[in-house]
Amino acid sequence: MNSRSILIVEDESLIAMMLEDFVDSLGHSVAGTEDCVSGALARAEAGGFDLVILDVHLRGESCWPVADLLADRGIPFLLATGGHTEPPPSRHAQAPVLSKPFTLAGVEQAIDATA
Repeated sequence: MNSRSILIVEDESLIAMMLEDFVDSLGHSVAGTEDCVSGALARAEAGGFDLVILDVHLRGESCWPVADLLADRGIPFLLATGGHTEPPPSRHAQAPVLSKPFTLAGVEQAIDATA
């Protein structure tokens, strides 16, 4: 297993903290957390991480502008969702999905799917 630097984009602080713990437990490092689209876009511009766990809904906004920027930069990401009703844009239809409620095994499987 290769250790990866992972940015967590999640607007619920307790879930973000749980994801941080899971990422650490799996031997990866947390590059940071963002809780809104504008913050995530700024971090994506700055780079410095290998992978993003990207919540689909961030404070009432969709994550697709962030997903577009990540895809443009060739940075892998996985979509974290509690069951959004609309399918992702076709450009992101093949992105790995991490479904809530999160489990350590589910996070590991989703991270591995981006390798």
